[in-house]
Parts: sequence; C-alpha cells; structure tokens
Amino acid sequence: MNGEQAVRENVISEGEPTKQRVVLILVLLVTLLVAYLDRVNVSVLVADETFLTEMGIKGNAVAMGALMSLFLATYAITNAVLSPLGDLWGPRKVMALAIVLWAVSCVYGGLVTTFTGMIVARCILGLGEGMHWPMQMKFVRNWFPPQERARANSTWLIGLAAGPAIAMPFFVWVVGTWGWRTSFFTLAAIGIIPLILIWFFTTDYPSQNKRINRLELEHIESGLQAEAAKNKTVSESVSKWEIWKQFLLNIDYWLCVTFYVFSSAAWWGLMTWIPSYLKTAMGFTWSTMGFWANAPYAAGVIALVVSGYLTDKIERKATFGVLHMVGGAVGIYFAAHATGQIEAALWLVVAVASLVIGLPGHWSMIQKVVPEKALATGSGLESGLGSAGGAITPVVVGYFIDATGSYTGGLMCLVAFCVIGAAAMIALWLRKV
Repeated sequence: MNGEQAVRENVISEGEPTKQRVVLILVLLVTLLVAYLDRVNVSVLVADETFLTEMGIKGNAVAMGALMSLFLATYAITNAVLSPLGDLWGPRKVMALAIVLWAVSCVYGGLVTTFTGMIVARCILGLGEGMHWPMQMKFVRNWFPPQERARANSTWLIGLAAGPAIAMPFFVWVVGTWGWRTSFFTLAAIGIIPLILIWFFTTDYPSQNKRINRLELEHIESGLQAEAAKNKTVSESVSKWEIWKQFLLNIDYWLCVTFYVFSSAAWWGLMTWIPSYLKTAMGFTWSTMGFWANAPYAAGVIALVVSGYLTDKIERKATFGVLHMVGGAVGIYFAAHATGQIEAALWLVVAVASLVIGLPGHWSMIQKVVPEKALATGSGLESGLGSAGGAITPVVVGYFIDATGSYTGGLMCLVAFCVIGAAAMIALWLRKV
C-alpha cells in the first residue's frame, strides 16, 4: 500500500480468509447511522411546539429551515477545507476526532436557551460531521477491491436511510415523553458507541490490522494492485497538483459533482420538512406521523441493499443514478399535489427510496476517477459542494412556505433539482461510466 510502513505481528495466516473488511464496513454503517440520528433530530424538533416557543421561532419557517441550512453550510466548508486531513493523518484518527465533536455539539445543544445558541450547536455538529464523511470514502478505497465497492458502499450507506428511519419514531417518542432537551443528551451518550468501534476495531490499511489473515490480505491487495496498474498510478515524486489535476480536469468527476449537488438539495429538502409537512399540511397526529415519517427511510434501506447488489453486476454505474433522480422527481411531484394523507405519505416513500438508489454507483465512480492519494480531498470537495447545495434548500423551501402559505411551491423546487441531476447522470450513462 502507498506510504505504508506497518509491520504486522501475530497475524492469523491459515484456514479460510478472514472477513475483517466486513467488520470495517459494519463499523462504518453504525457510525453513519449515529451521524444521521444527530442530523435529523432537528427535523422532529421543528414540529414540536415547546421547542419552537422556547427558541422564539414559532411560525417562522425560514428560521426553522436555517437550523438545517447552517449546519449544512458548516458541513460543506469543513468537507472542502479539512478533508485533506484524511490523506495526511489517515481516516481513523480524523473520524475519531469528528465523533468527539458530535458529542460536544449534542451536550451543548441540550443546554442552550436561545436560538443563537442552538445555531452554534448545529455549526459544531456540522464541523464534526463534515470531517467524517470523506473518511468513509477513504476507508472503502483502502480496504475493498474495485469489484466489491458498490456493495460495500451500499452497506455503509444504509445508515443514511436507517438513521432517519430509526430517528423519526424514536425522537417523536423521546420528545413527546421527556421533552426536546433529552433528545440531545441521548444522542451524546449514543455517540460513545461509534467512537469505541472506530478506535479499537479499524485501521487505516488492511496490512495494519492484526485480525486479518494472509488470504484476505492477498485478496484485497491483488485487487488494489490490478487497479493501480490499470490506472497507471503516479509515482511518489509527482506533486499534489499533478495528482489533483487527474480529477479536477476530468469531466466525469464534475458530472458526478453536479448529480450529487442536486441530489443532496432534494434529499435535505425532504429530510428537513417531511415531519412538518405531514403534521402541519396533511394533518397527521404525533402518533400516526411517527410511522409515516419513518416509512420512506425504511423503504430506502431496502432500496440501498438491492441497488448496491445490482450496481456491482452492471458495467454502467450511472444507470441507477438516472433512476435515482427520475424517481425522486416523480415521487416529490405527486406528494406535493396529493389530496389525501396516505396518498401523500406513499409518494414520499417513492421519493425517498428513489433518492438513495444511485448512491452506491455514484461513490464507486468517485472512487474510480479520483486517485487514491487524493481520495479524501476529491470526495471531500464533492461532498462540500453537495452540502452547499443542500444547505440553501431548507431555507428556500421555508421561504416558499412563508411566501405562498403552502408546501407545494417549496416541494416543486425539489422536483426541478431532480431534473437537473438526472441530466448529469444521463450524460454519464451515455459516456458508459
């Protein structure tokens, strides 16, 4: 492995191949799941009268959206600025630091008494989570040969849908029973779990892991070496700029970025407003909303597993990216124009499930077009730009809700975003990516 000097001792070397890369991907899944619990907590809180009253933002949809938007703005900046730390220090150390920041933000969020204080808590969370996401890319690139990455990506990405699927009913129950502050303290305690798993059960590279045996290590490294030979990996003497140019001047990279920016915008628009839309616009009660706010993300878990498996079987990884954006547009459009509660909820299931199926292939494409030495930087830049697109969306939707007195205008913005993202993926599909 590039730049690696680790000496492996006491390593199991006989018998069947170990499955340490499976352990790694499950740790990444748990970590992302907890990350999304932290992120979407506020989506439930903006439907809680007590929280809105204490923060002084009741009836102010723009301020509600700002709680998610300012988190995402900080997240975007951190993605772009701090992601190179993964290339310097390794993903394990950077991810551990990120998780510590999550816990700090949750403890502080549970103590604040002002809207400004809550914004600060959300920005601290954005700082930590912005460092975390690119490290997932780095781990997968280091541990999985190319032919296994779509399934690996789809596995840890389950946290993206499973987190909200668990969070919505869980936080509805916690907030309804003990109040909104308890939700933050609960999250701080839960954050200890991924910190322990990352620190004690992962390594930056397979050859540093004392639990891996020779057979699994050879399987991983042979795949990585074949990929390096195919891509004509540059030598140690090449400057960082020469490495960065390989993806910065690559049209496939920027088409992936375009897809991710508008996919993120649609995703975070829905993530922020689904509970409020169901409760306020469609008349759901707290108890019924908990189920229907959860249903889209539960469907997303299934969609991710299936799409990850199928994406590894097809040559054009962009195929599911096209379906991702088209399905999202259709689901959001009909949800916005639904006249009944169940009709609206079912169309949201279609929208959310669609808006995850292109992600395994998308990240596989990024891991292909960005050199290994710049993967944290390249994925961080893309994630930062995507988060920047997502950052403005909750406020934009909030603005249209306030301006029109209806959710329809805001949701139709999300449809437009899906159409633009679909165009980028169609271009990648035509380029046989």
